[in-house]
Amino acid sequence: FFFGSLHGSMADAAKKRTPTDFLNSVIGRPVVVKLNSGVDYRGILACLDGYMNIAMEQTEEYKNGVLTNKYGDCFIRGNNVLYISTIRRNR
Repeated sequence: FFFGSLHGSMADAAKKRTPTDFLNSVIGRPVVVKLNSGVDYRGILACLDGYMNIAMEQTEEYKNGVLTNKYGDCFIRGNNVLYISTIRRNR
């Protein structure tokens, strides 16, 4: 019998992050919000709720990778959101 992996699996399970953990960790940070329509919004994630309704600051709108508009604040209804991703910072 091999018992070593059972302990490792329990330790790994304790380290796993949920989507809620991820979303809470990116509040106040730059994100990309992709909509079902294909439009991207890039800006600072101000807050969100359980329905994925999103408030952003310093928001830029991109269509087909081209900047089309800039907004100070932006509110996005959650049912339009395909995904939320962090923006990688150049080092």
